[in-house]
Amino acid sequence: MPKFASGKNAYGISDRSGQRYKLRDMKFEWNNLLVGRDEWEKKHPQLEPRRVAADSEALREARPDRTEKAVKVLLKKDAFQSGSSGDAVVTVAEPGHGRSSGDTVRFRGVVGFDGLTGSVISQDVGYTITKVDSDTYTFSAASGTATVGSVFGGGFPASAGPVTVEA
Repeated sequence: MPKFASGKNAYGISDRSGQRYKLRDMKFEWNNLLVGRDEWEKKHPQLEPRRVAADSEALREARPDRTEKAVKVLLKKDAFQSGSSGDAVVTVAEPGHGRSSGDTVRFRGVVGFDGLTGSVISQDVGYTITKVDSDTYTFSAASGTATVGSVFGGGFPASAGPVTVEA
């Protein structure tokens, strides 16, 4: 079996610079290079980032049964459309309203149009609506009827919300 050179007269060649050093004065680096003591570099801490634990996802004492307080929603300009001439039905465009037939909605800040006054549409007790689709619903005005029919109006800013929300 062969023997390796050892002792005070053995030399080695640096893997980094190619210079000759006494073998006993050489060191191995973290990347397995054999270098002289003056060339030796410590491994940089950024080369071994710390392990980060995953973020917690569960909430302590979560309250999923609570719901958000009802608020009024700002409607687009002229979101109301009168029904046919002589009819009291008004259609309201409120995209993604999430309301159901039978809900009570109070309108605020409405300007009169097509024979229907703003004060009638904005009455304090609100109106029971009938859902048409996810973006529109209808109600029957308490008094007055459309004079022309199929007219858009209501002005801006008009809002829709629950009766209990203060103006």
